[in-house]
Amino acid sequence: MARNKHPEATVERILDVAQRLFLEKGYDRTTIQDIVDGLEGMTKGAVYHHFKSKEEIMSAVGDRMFFENNPFEAVRARGDLNGLEKLREAVRLNQADEARSRMTVQAVPITQNPRVLVEMIESNRRVLTPYFLRLIEEGNRDGSIHTGYPKEIAELLPLLTSLWLLPGVFPATQEELARKFRFIGEMLEKMGLPLFDDSIRALVDDFLAQMAL
Repeated sequence: MARNKHPEATVERILDVAQRLFLEKGYDRTTIQDIVDGLEGMTKGAVYHHFKSKEEIMSAVGDRMFFENNPFEAVRARGDLNGLEKLREAVRLNQADEARSRMTVQAVPITQNPRVLVEMIESNRRVLTPYFLRLIEEGNRDGSIHTGYPKEIAELLPLLTSLWLLPGVFPATQEELARKFRFIGEMLEKMGLPLFDDSIRALVDDFLAQMAL
């Protein structure tokens, strides 16, 4: 059998089709066969050569969507914002990405898979923690943030958002999730990082409304 000389291109094709189907039909209603059918000639075996499961495809789609429209990189060099404003803007940009928000909501069920959950937590720790730390330290330097725990907060935020807020891990009603968000906001403010302003609270409310659908 001839070897695939362009595996990266094949992976991108799979992710392109999967992302379109997940957004059009929903993750639960999309099957591996649906993805294969959209790949024009690619076999199911070829898809499984690159991805072991539909959950793994969803995880890869989510990662790609983040890096293609990385909110932290979007604010990193902005000289008109201080560290706290950059953090708030990164959160706003992330939540304002409707496609990624829809994908995040759809990804909730796959976190019941322990392997996927561990990989997600590790990815968040490896990718998000350094971004948070950089901006928190910048805020400490410019005076917009006043915390003695920049590293600890940078490690805790991705952990809270990738584990504690997941209904599949800690079952919660919409009201209970809203209470958890309020707790996070108040905790951060007491730690010298007043991250949640009115615009972010409104985005959280919109996100929770999506979770309830």
